[in-house]
Amino acid sequence: MKTISMFMALAFATGCAFASMDDVATWATATSTHATNGRVIVFRYAKEFRPAFEKSSLPDRVILVWRYRSQSGMPTTAEREAMDRLEDLLKPFLEKPGFATLSLVSTGENLREWTYYVKSEAEFLQVLNKALSGQPLFPIEIHAAPDPEWSTYERFRQGVRE
Repeated sequence: MKTISMFMALAFATGCAFASMDDVATWATATSTHATNGRVIVFRYAKEFRPAFEKSSLPDRVILVWRYRSQSGMPTTAEREAMDRLEDLLKPFLEKPGFATLSLVSTGENLREWTYYVKSEAEFLQVLNKALSGQPLFPIEIHAAPDPEWSTYERFRQGVRE
C-alpha cells in the first residue's frame, strides 16, 4: 500500500457520528492527489473512536484488496456497487466491538483497500469465510500482519491535513 506521505492530502469533510455500537464514533473523508499523474485517491477513515475503545485490543491488521482496471484510476459504477455490496455483506459479521474494526478505506489508482484491525487474524479469516459463504466470488486479496501499534493507520492519520 502506498503511504499517504507520497501524496498531498486534503481533508474535505468531517464525517458524521454513528449511533450504533461500532468502535468508530466519527468517520471522515480525505483526498490525495498523486504528484506525478494527478490522479485522485479518496480515503474514508475513522476520525474518532468511541471513548471506551482501546486500539491495543485489536493487534492484527488485515487489508482486503480489490484490484480493477480503469483509465481514470477510479472504479466503474458497477465495480463500485459490487465493492459496496461486499462491504455491506461483511459489516454485520466483522465489525463487532472487540472483534474487528474497519479503520480505513482507500479508492483510487485501480485499487480499493479496506484496512481492518482485528483481535485475531485466524478468527477474522474464519468469520470472513462465513460471511461470504454462498456468495459469488469477489476478486479480493487478503494481506495480514501483526500491527499492535496500528502503524499503518497512524501513518495515514499523521499525513492528513485538517
